[in-house]
Amino acid sequence: MKIAVIGANGQLGNDVVTAFRANGDEVSPLSHADIELCDLASVTAALSKIGPNVIVNTAAMHHVENCETDPAKAFAINGIGSRNLAIAAKDSDATLMHVSTDYVFDGNKNNPYIEEDAPRPLNVYGITKLAGEHFVTATAPKHFVIRTSGLYGKNPCRAKGGLNFIELMLKLAKERGKVRVVDSEIVSPTSTVELAEQIVRLSRSDAYGLYHATAEGSCSWHAFAREIFAATETPVQLEIAGPNEFPAKVARPKYSVLENHALKRHGLNVFKPWQDALREYLGTRVKSSSSLASA
Repeated sequence: MKIAVIGANGQLGNDVVTAFRANGDEVSPLSHADIELCDLASVTAALSKIGPNVIVNTAAMHHVENCETDPAKAFAINGIGSRNLAIAAKDSDATLMHVSTDYVFDGNKNNPYIEEDAPRPLNVYGITKLAGEHFVTATAPKHFVIRTSGLYGKNPCRAKGGLNFIELMLKLAKERGKVRVVDSEIVSPTSTVELAEQIVRLSRSDAYGLYHATAEGSCSWHAFAREIFAATETPVQLEIAGPNEFPAKVARPKYSVLENHALKRHGLNVFKPWQDALREYLGTRVKSSSSLASA
């Protein structure tokens, strides 16, 4: 199939391109230089040149603090940009696969959210991403809305200073020898490689709709850090940060674990426990370092 990947140079987009190419598909990677999501004419022109069967939208304004200070820009990208892709998908009879977020929930449920749970976002980022979901579901007949959580991958995430949580923990451990991490926020750390594989799997289905797509299981950020250090045998003093030690500038859900209910119902779930995916990531990281050292 012909696949257009929006946000192809991002942390997730890079692995989505790789996964579809490994599947034998013809992939057109699109970055901001190739397509302006906020401009319907730009979206239509870029996609009409490709004629894709599937459009995968991994692009978003996802720096939470920046969304809060510039809600108009956040809505333009996360809301109107999604609408423009949905219009283009509908007009060309393409399938739109739209990546969304756990931040559409407020975190008060305290057990895993399923697709039928009512969203209640706490911040501008979550609100604008939820708006994007509504635009997609209301406009594109052939759509997948895919909510995920706690992403990490080998490609740098510019909104997070180029370091994912794993790399940040290993950097701090090396530099300081002591790391303090909160244990009050619960997530499902999810590998971009696994999510990309899930997107490819879904693209072969006609079971359109809303899906939660995260690694199996959950943990606090502190427990995630502990597993990272244990798996890498990193000598470090890991401590639990106090509740107000790293005050958030923007309200975030304390519990944002998603259950892959719809994926399992359709027999499409590809995710492993988060600990297994972490070790696969670390194994790939070691192989990359070895290759560079021997080059």
